[in-house]
Amino acid sequence: MANFDIVVCGLGVTGSAALHGLACRGVRALGLERFVPGHERGSSHGETRIIRLGYFEHPSYVPLVQRAYAKWREIEAAAGRQLLHVTGIVEIGPPRGVLVAGTLASIARHALPHEILAAPALMQRYPAFRVPPDYVGVVQPEGGFLEAEPAIAALVSLAQAKGAEIRCGETIHAITPVASGVRIVTDRGVIEAGAAIVALGPWLKALLPDISASIRITRQVMAWFEPADQTPLAGLPVFLLESRHGIHYGFPPLRSRLIKVAKHHHRDQSVDPDAHDRTVTAEDEMLVRAAVAEHLPAANGRLIKAKTCLYTMTPDGDFIIDRLPGAAQIVVASPCSGHGFKFAPAIGEILADLATTGATAHDIARFTLARFS
Repeated sequence: MANFDIVVCGLGVTGSAALHGLACRGVRALGLERFVPGHERGSSHGETRIIRLGYFEHPSYVPLVQRAYAKWREIEAAAGRQLLHVTGIVEIGPPRGVLVAGTLASIARHALPHEILAAPALMQRYPAFRVPPDYVGVVQPEGGFLEAEPAIAALVSLAQAKGAEIRCGETIHAITPVASGVRIVTDRGVIEAGAAIVALGPWLKALLPDISASIRITRQVMAWFEPADQTPLAGLPVFLLESRHGIHYGFPPLRSRLIKVAKHHHRDQSVDPDAHDRTVTAEDEMLVRAAVAEHLPAANGRLIKAKTCLYTMTPDGDFIIDRLPGAAQIVVASPCSGHGFKFAPAIGEILADLATTGATAHDIARFTLARFS
């Protein structure tokens, strides 16, 4: 039987960040991963993830993402490689739409630098876009993207360098609170620890079926297109676009010169994380391509590759970051609902706080399990 101070269950980006946060504090920590960090069955893969300050989901997220920016820079310095790329971001749509109105509300609350472009000025600055005359673009100079798999690799490597242990290919069957902390049963044996952080993403409910939140797992699709015309794409930033096709997001051509685009929430299709279809169909492609063809025609070339990923959705779309009611030694983390990656090092810091001291200086009132009771 192995003994640790704290065990982190799941090494997606959230669990990896939590393990790093614990290791930086000198905690004897173990990270358990059913597959390998950065695997393609969950929510933390796909080459790139957007990072942005003006947050259309809710202004209360802005201080947390500001902390995340600072932490990503610390991690880059420690790892000796760039992970966060500032390209600027433009968020495009009707002025009263969810995307633009929500982004401007966050910008106003936190006095964030930005610029608003009417449709003609938007298309003049970024000639790749074609949008209706009533659309606007909100430009934020500090937006950009993170390199997904390298970010996870950096967090895991830095955690190991500070003494954390990693075990991959190990499935957790049960986690039980006991007088001394927690007992974790895996397919390899029993582990005892003072506390546990459960960051299993789509598999959270399988391990903790009694938590009060109703969690739904949805299937997403990411697509990489070969541009039909590279010339208008020069200087393209990261973008979000709300249109009659839904909300799409995308990235400028990177080393492969491909354009990555996805539809936020895709078909909003609930799936079993262990049994969903990971094949990308022609219907999937069209849900992504429709917005590309109409609004970013220069990118509307051949589909070169596509991958599925999963969102772990709460009913209100907000995160879960809390200690388990009745078992405070188990910390639950589901900072997902399709917008969690960028926050990882800040959330890892919070999870390390909760697991080691029971409290955090960060405001996480929005993310408690009590809201579902």
